[in-house]
Amino acid sequence: MSDPTPAPATKKRRPAPRKRKPAAEKPKPDKAAASAPAADAAPTVVAEPLIRVPLTVRWRDLDAFNHVNNSKYLSYLEEARLRWMITMPGMGLEDHIAPVVAASNLNYRRPIGWPGEIMVELFVERLGNTSVTLGHRIVDAGDSGALYCDGNVVMVWIDREDGRAAPLPDFVRSACKLDD
Repeated sequence: MSDPTPAPATKKRRPAPRKRKPAAEKPKPDKAAASAPAADAAPTVVAEPLIRVPLTVRWRDLDAFNHVNNSKYLSYLEEARLRWMITMPGMGLEDHIAPVVAASNLNYRRPIGWPGEIMVELFVERLGNTSVTLGHRIVDAGDSGALYCDGNVVMVWIDREDGRAAPLPDFVRSACKLDD
């Protein structure tokens, strides 16, 4: 017969708790600065825009909080980029080299309401060998000081056949140099 006595349990050792560094004291915020909206901290753009695209806020762009859903901001930026690209001579959808979005950065500064008219502005931040970094701002069409969003998008030109990065076409490079 077998012995019904359970085997002794082995104790698991817990690692010693890590010692935390004392937290650095945070400076107390200035009362005036604490009441200022985040949009006031937005960087100012000094570059000349490649394009300014007016858009109307649609009712379907709103979410349950009755302001434009953050995913729609990407759609607004896409619309502006496409309108810029179709102005370039040589840009076609049947080309073997085409742009893709490699990265996007959006800083949401304040909500967009409905009804509303907005302006999407695009700027060149960086011109690379195979890519363009386009800075963007979404502002109120009637008040360019009312900043809703800023940030940038990196577009890389690729060869459609093999999916590898391709040299930036000359017509894109020319379109990005406004002062030359």
